[in-house]
Amino acid sequence: MYGHHAVQAALANPERVIHDFLATREAAASFENASRKPQIVDRERLDRLCERDAVHQGVCLRVEPLETLAIPDIVERTGPVLVLDQVTDPRNIGAILRSAAAFGAAALLVQDRNAPQESGAMAKAASGALDVVPILREVNLSRALQALQAENFWVVGLDAGGTRLDGKSFAGRRVALVLGAEGAGLRRLTRETCDEIASVYMPGDMESLNVSNAAAVALYELVRPV
Repeated sequence: MYGHHAVQAALANPERVIHDFLATREAAASFENASRKPQIVDRERLDRLCERDAVHQGVCLRVEPLETLAIPDIVERTGPVLVLDQVTDPRNIGAILRSAAAFGAAALLVQDRNAPQESGAMAKAASGALDVVPILREVNLSRALQALQAENFWVVGLDAGGTRLDGKSFAGRRVALVLGAEGAGLRRLTRETCDEIASVYMPGDMESLNVSNAAAVALYELVRPV
């Protein structure tokens, strides 16, 4: 993983297994107070190690992926749970994680075979949130939603044409917010498993938002003071 915020969050996470910490001499100055000191390397080496055209900001880590949690692990955590139905762009997922951290979401749940693994691009877009918001990977998304319902979560699918999302109506209830892939939206079985379908209020001329922007708007509506 690479980028200042992603690296700082990983270094501060006791659950993160770190093998190598590499930085240019200039970038290393930002980590003088870090618990672990970087190995000084030239920028060309980081260019070779990181993904093509990666904006690594002169610093990167070689790490083990974090262990994923299970649904019983997150029941005691506060905040809504975000669920992604076949969202595959790692940068979108990273941006969603960043919003999840900003608005106090309990976790992010994805379908294992239709979601990318942890990556440098995801960590950079998450700006540190990859080490803050737990990720759950489930084989069957519909069964995972049913398991959340059994734990008294109200499952809300976000899709155009749904009733207006109103945070006040969920007072006293835990919410699992489900977002589908751009273009395709929620799959039929996912939609049928939801307790309700809602949409964010958009009085302007655009019919839809990027999935990461929609997640941010919906999370704000769910957690804003009433």
